[in-house]
Amino acid sequence: MSRSEETAVEADSVADAVAAFARGEPVLIHDAADREGETDLVYPAGAVSPEAVTRMRNDAGGLVCVALSDRVADALELPFMQEVLDHPTAADHDLAYDERSSFSLTVNHRDTFTGITDDDRSLTIQELAAAATDPDPEAFSEAFRSPGHVHLLRAAPDGLSDREGHTELALALAAAADQPEAAVVCEMLDDETGAALPPAAARAYADREGLVYVEGASLLERFE
Repeated sequence: MSRSEETAVEADSVADAVAAFARGEPVLIHDAADREGETDLVYPAGAVSPEAVTRMRNDAGGLVCVALSDRVADALELPFMQEVLDHPTAADHDLAYDERSSFSLTVNHRDTFTGITDDDRSLTIQELAAAATDPDPEAFSEAFRSPGHVHLLRAAPDGLSDREGHTELALALAAAADQPEAAVVCEMLDDETGAALPPAAARAYADREGLVYVEGASLLERFE
């Protein structure tokens, strides 16, 4: 395949990813070989049904997190956990792949029981999407409790211009698809090695399941 043909394929993958996300379908995003080198299964938060949580548990296997834009997180008064955690483990928090972690609070919706079941996590995630459409800190505190079973991620203030992680990539895709500023990300792991699922295997999974696979570099080229 020529370079021009590869470029056209990647452009099509971005358009396909935006269209799929707009329909509420999951998309596979590989960040970069020189970053985490991981592929995440990514959903619009409002489209995460209990069956979607089941799929993330069984087919991806990583941590189910909800990425929120900096605007929404700021309105909801959500901190970066690293900045507020008062414990020696939070000191010297060096990461090999980035300058800092995006982790914020963990939450459950108050209408859940334990918070960990597929039904409970789906409810929490869908309600987070609703909260992102009209962020109100008082209403948020009334609707959610911490700690919980859904990890919140706070995007960098200037999105992909600041940070090129799955948090920012997923939210850029959500914005392009006219979805709320809340996206679910879950790392895909290899059952045999326990490591990140190789990109070729992630592509093969996407093909089998009729899903879109897209490279982070292609999203950066379009959205940064």
